[in-house]
Amino acid sequence: MRQYAAAAAEFDYAATARSTLSGTLDALNACVECCDRHAQPGRMALYWEGRNGERAEYSFAQLKALSGRFANLLHSLGVRPGDRVSGLLPRTPELLITILGTWRLGAVYQPLFTAFGPKAIEHRLGIAGSRVLVTDSGNRAKLDEVPNAPRLITVGAGQDRRAGDEDFWAALQGQDEAFEPVMRRGDDPFLLMFTSGTTGLAKPLAVPLKAILAFAGYLRDAVDLRPDDRFWNLADPGWAYGLYYAVTGPLALGHATTFYEGAFTVESTCRIIRQFGITNLAGSPTAYRMLIAAGEALAHELKGCLRAVSSAGEALTPEVIRWFAEHLQVTIHDHYGQTELGMVLANHHGLAHPVHLGAAGYAIPGHRVVVLGEQGEELPPGQPGILAMDRRRSPLMWFAGYQGMETKAFVGDYYLSGDTVELNPDGSISFVGRSDDLITTSGYRVGPFDVESALIEHPAVMEAAVIGKPDPERTELVKAFVVLCPGYGASPALAEELQQYVRKRLSAHSYPREVEFLAELPKTPSGKIQRFLLRNQEIAKQREAAERAAAH
Repeated sequence: MRQYAAAAAEFDYAATARSTLSGTLDALNACVECCDRHAQPGRMALYWEGRNGERAEYSFAQLKALSGRFANLLHSLGVRPGDRVSGLLPRTPELLITILGTWRLGAVYQPLFTAFGPKAIEHRLGIAGSRVLVTDSGNRAKLDEVPNAPRLITVGAGQDRRAGDEDFWAALQGQDEAFEPVMRRGDDPFLLMFTSGTTGLAKPLAVPLKAILAFAGYLRDAVDLRPDDRFWNLADPGWAYGLYYAVTGPLALGHATTFYEGAFTVESTCRIIRQFGITNLAGSPTAYRMLIAAGEALAHELKGCLRAVSSAGEALTPEVIRWFAEHLQVTIHDHYGQTELGMVLANHHGLAHPVHLGAAGYAIPGHRVVVLGEQGEELPPGQPGILAMDRRRSPLMWFAGYQGMETKAFVGDYYLSGDTVELNPDGSISFVGRSDDLITTSGYRVGPFDVESALIEHPAVMEAAVIGKPDPERTELVKAFVVLCPGYGASPALAEELQQYVRKRLSAHSYPREVEFLAELPKTPSGKIQRFLLRNQEIAKQREAAERAAAH
């Protein structure tokens, strides 16, 4: 195994481009990189299981032919290089054909998560100016409520096909397989993503073709994707982690990916891992906590199946790391990234370095990650600050700003992530929380992640979210919202037990003064806990109480 320090110090952008890409950064096509060049006899690209148990396998050669048909269909509908094509599809072969065919034409793919309602779809389509939207019969009705929707191609329309819609498979059958890939430059976009914070509408950002270098590098060094692995990324390609690392990254390396169309359950996850022989797994802490809650039965079923497990989306708690090592005999590593950056921090499966328990890891080679103070100075170990990317020394960084919008994310030579972290003495970086999630209580700064990690160590706790509740004496007090594991019931006695449990493990100022039990935590569709909703809820309760008191 290569040493991390050497890989980081010796990183060469030009050499990486030559070794990763078949073309040059002056003449590049994402379909060529992620499909055509791997279209050798018998080389598989996709293993798929549908929601009703149906299965299919697709080789790179089959996808090359189908992407050619789809590119010809798009061209016949007036789509040209640089135009946007949107996809509102579940994890099906048609989704992959749509993505690859769009890229083959030199157009830009724009994902729409299937849980989006009409308003979210309308916002994204309006900004993208998409020429064509590909959907399925299960999502088609939403588009009746979207004004000025683009030309529609529908999967599974059959006899119910609406006037003006193209039927996906019927339309493909009438097209030629041959379509010469349209070459673009490395700075030209091939994806149009949307990212949202705690406020405001989702912001558009274009992902350039050169980002393929970063996506492939993450799969190679951090995920340690090997030729003999069976790989499954649980993330939905309607979001960045799924589109970057369940589609683009593995296919660019010539490696097959796995799609499961059904909803996440413990049972289905175990079945897919065993039946498809998954050895390398990627997903979110939310999914892993649900697996852990299943207990010994799951551990017995999956023990020895997995070689490497990666986690992204929320910080990984030490309890999850220990459980995977003890019960499944596999190493699970935490990774950090954003839609704007891709993955930039990791405990690398493929590079040797010390692992600091609970840390997000080290900068992925090709990136320089620093911790900045309030005056924009780089902070030494042990001082919390904002995680930032040094653009001068991060050749793999591709984000340059939001499309048609000003951004305050860049300050001088740095991109500010908005996340609060600490640099550790060994050079790794530990996640503290979103800058707006930090709690100030009695003059102390408390990171919600530390408190949540301590709570999750308790056997009764499956999930926890911690916020700062406004308090006239302490500025804020620490409040925890807890989801219990099966077999445990909410009670004042358990709340007190959890408070003392955290107090003994952390400190007198950081334990939760209040504990509220919930059936589930508010999350984004991609699984990130929305602490701001809980915080706003508490502020609203306080205002209502104050108004009632004033009325009396």
